[in-house]
Amino acid sequence: MRARLPVFPLGTVLFPGLVLPLHIFEERYRELVRHLIGLPDGTPREFGVVAIRSGWETRPVAGQGGPGGAVTLHEVGCTAEVRQVTELPDGRFDLVTVGRRRFRINEVDESAAPYLTAEVEWLPEPEGQEAAADLLAPRVLAVFRQYLSVVRAESEEISEQLPDDPTVLSHLVAATASLTVADRQRLLATPDTAGRLRAELRLLSREAALLRQVRAVPVPLTELGAPPSPN
Repeated sequence: MRARLPVFPLGTVLFPGLVLPLHIFEERYRELVRHLIGLPDGTPREFGVVAIRSGWETRPVAGQGGPGGAVTLHEVGCTAEVRQVTELPDGRFDLVTVGRRRFRINEVDESAAPYLTAEVEWLPEPEGQEAAADLLAPRVLAVFRQYLSVVRAESEEISEQLPDDPTVLSHLVAATASLTVADRQRLLATPDTAGRLRAELRLLSREAALLRQVRAVPVPLTELGAPPSPN
């Protein structure tokens, strides 16, 4: 099944079920928000979020130079459903959105609206992989907990509830692990949950091994600017 969507290029990858706050300041995307607000009640207020392959999220301001050129997008994205809109006095918007469903871009249209639109086809989870996903999920959950124990301070407990549902778990791991945009994009484009979980087992094992080897535990931002303590 095909549909036409407004498209929002970003330097990040959105996954179904994950929250994405957005600050809308560019006029063409303000118009997109006004379009979404004006939809009839009961109509999903969603647009496509697609990671940028090359180029920039914003257009240069006329007369000020800056980066330009065409934006190249990845083929697979995820819709963002608007859950909360706050309009600021100067016309900007703060949005709270949640990832909803994956899609593949067939054709991008730069002229139909002030913002990009695209003809897309939906990418539902294929059937027949449920048994494999059910077997993989506990392994990924265990490795993910080990990974979290490496990237966090030793005294910090891993107390949050992690999902048991294989699909939800695969999206959460992809969105929260310290992966590159390219890694995340490959996971988003993986056709089924079992395939994502297999890839995440490899990625988490790789990242945990690297962190153990170099002892690269992230430093809190508040400590980066602090003067060294006296001996």
